[in-house]
Order: sequence, then C-alpha cells, then structure tokens
Amino acid sequence: MTRTALRPLIAIPARFSATTSALRYAAEVNARALIEAVWRAGGEPTTIHPADSEVAARLARFDGVLLPGGGDLAPHRYGAADTHDSVYDVDDLQDAFDLEVARQALNSGLPLLAVCRGLQVVNVALGGTLEQDMGGPEREHRHVLHPVAIRRGTLLEQATGVEKTEASCYHHQRVDRPGTRLEVTARAADGTVEGLELPGGRGWFTAVQWHPEDTAHEDPAQQGLFDALVQAARGRR
Repeated sequence: MTRTALRPLIAIPARFSATTSALRYAAEVNARALIEAVWRAGGEPTTIHPADSEVAARLARFDGVLLPGGGDLAPHRYGAADTHDSVYDVDDLQDAFDLEVARQALNSGLPLLAVCRGLQVVNVALGGTLEQDMGGPEREHRHVLHPVAIRRGTLLEQATGVEKTEASCYHHQRVDRPGTRLEVTARAADGTVEGLELPGGRGWFTAVQWHPEDTAHEDPAQQGLFDALVQAARGRR
C-alpha cells in the first residue's frame, strides 16, 4: 500500500493523568471522543509523548497535528507575575512541549487544529496573554453549551459550514490579548474569544476555545473541523 493510500498521521500530544484504574498506574492519555473524531475524518490519530527535545524531527513524520484540551498553562509563560488560586494541573514539561509543538507546526506549515487549551497554547506561543480566571461559576464556561458567532470568510467557517454554532465549552480561562498576527474568528455572546487564525500562515490552521469532539458524533459542523484537518493533512502528501 502506498503512503498516499494510508490514513494521514495526526499527532496528538498526550496529557498526563495521575490515575487510570484499568492501567493501575499514572498514564499519558487522550480523550476517546477526540480520537474517534479524527478516525471518523479518515485520519490515523497518534498519541505522542511530551518531551521537549527533538520536537521538529519528531513532527516531521506526521501529516498534521491536533493540540487538545487539558490543564492550565503556567501563568509565567505569558508574563504574569502572580498565579490565580483557580489555576490547576500545571505541568512544566507539558507546557514546554505543547508550546514548541505549536511553534514548529506553524513555522513548518504542518496542518494544525488547536482545541481549548490548545488555542491558549498557540496564543501564548505567539506572544499573547490569557485571563487567568473568568470570574467564577457565574461567568466561566464549564459544562456549557452556548451559541458562538463565526466570522465569514475564515477557515473556521469553511470547516464548519456555518456562521453560528452551538459550542460545548469547558474552560475557566480565556484569551486576554491575542498573539502576534492572530485574528479572532469567533466569539461567544459575552465577548469571549472562541476562535483564532493566522492569516497568511504557511499551512492550514484554526483554533477553537470549545470542545468540538463533545458533539462531533451528532453535529456535522463540529465534525467538520476534524474533517478539514485530515483533508489538509492528506494534501501534504
């Protein structure tokens, strides 16, 4: 079988997990819904070990990258002097790896879809900042399904095929200042940045603050994000 006939390889950085009952030990994991969404799109989802060395060489074998959700970035990564009490699951190795993956993917033109924490990683990698906490339960976007308005003419609109979508969100932080050359492609009703893109970038890239994998199995607009990633990855062959 030729390489072009194989499923495009999509690299997905693993997330550290302190407990996984079936394995008996701490583990490196990815959400099953995320993996299944990439598989439905025709990609070969491949979890990769977070290690902040030889990142460019490791990514060179892949056709695309998906930066998934996870815990919070360390506030010092975006220049904050203090850490809000709500910041959780910070891991320096995870931060260093994800930030380098984002930089390498964007610099090389490797197709990149960034989800939730992934969007925040890209924003910080390009010099942007984050609001460490959105203001508690009455303002945060945890366990929320809400409408998001998408800018026309963006890769996000092309991928989803809609100008408004119901987004499944789970986050207590959000973009404060967008990174260099990043443009906002979607917002929630409260003004929260829900999408980012890099016009003029070397490769296909879009980022969303929500979790499209939550509803991709029943919502074509959400599945469209994974379809677009895999299509762009296939186009590199």
